[in-house]
Amino acid sequence: MLVGGAGQIKLTKDGNVLLHEMQIQHPTAAVIARAATAQDDITGDGTTSSVLFTGELLKQAERFLSDGLHPRILAEGFELAREEALRVLDNIKVDKPDVLQDRELLTSVARTSLRTKLDQQLADQLTEIVTDAVLTIATPGRPVDLHMIEIMHMVHQSAADTRLIKGLVLDHGSRHPDMPSELENCFIMTCNVSLEYEKSEVNSGFFYNSADQREKMVEAERKFTDDKVKQIIELKRHVCTDENKASFVIINQKGIDPLSLDMLAKEGILALRRAKRRNMERLTLA
Repeated sequence: MLVGGAGQIKLTKDGNVLLHEMQIQHPTAAVIARAATAQDDITGDGTTSSVLFTGELLKQAERFLSDGLHPRILAEGFELAREEALRVLDNIKVDKPDVLQDRELLTSVARTSLRTKLDQQLADQLTEIVTDAVLTIATPGRPVDLHMIEIMHMVHQSAADTRLIKGLVLDHGSRHPDMPSELENCFIMTCNVSLEYEKSEVNSGFFYNSADQREKMVEAERKFTDDKVKQIIELKRHVCTDENKASFVIINQKGIDPLSLDMLAKEGILALRRAKRRNMERLTLA
């Protein structure tokens, strides 16, 4: 149990969380903590084991130092032990040329790691979910990019309600009541185009002498945005025909103003705005 400076309480058995949350002052302890967290970043497990193993090595080294043994000899001994350990591991390792095809092995690895951090029942439940998630994003011949997996925390839900969605879950919906809520057989357009009025990148000013001039300026600004929306609508009409019965979805990284949303809604287009860049990358796998 960790108690923060503001009184917040955190319960965990994950060594990586403990090392990140603890305020370590001793320089040697800080080095051990960084080494252990690096172990977790690379393999995803073994943080506590790394700390215990390193601590025991230093404990035994201190005993020999007290007997007058030179530190250089101890360092050479550790180096010899490291080389011997690597040799033994190399001899007993099992080659798996295509580990992504061995689901049983991946499940076993996930279960072993999760049981060190969670209770057995929850760990066994999450094992299948974690394995399926990795296999879903895996591409033969390429390293697995775990950033393609997103963990979304749902309010009023427990860890036992965790489930895998083989698709893309966006944490924002449409911003217009007339837009469709359910679509099938969709063309999805991804873009990073502002469909709203934006201030210029440089400071600029405009002086008008009459209300008519001001109205013309507003109309010109509106026309600039409307022209982009009309081009999207034309594209939708071109690809969504009566034969294919397809729908059209826009996922935009930038904003869409209410007037543009209204124009899109009248065409039956579902538009999502201010999508995260990472979700745009995940969309290619959905």
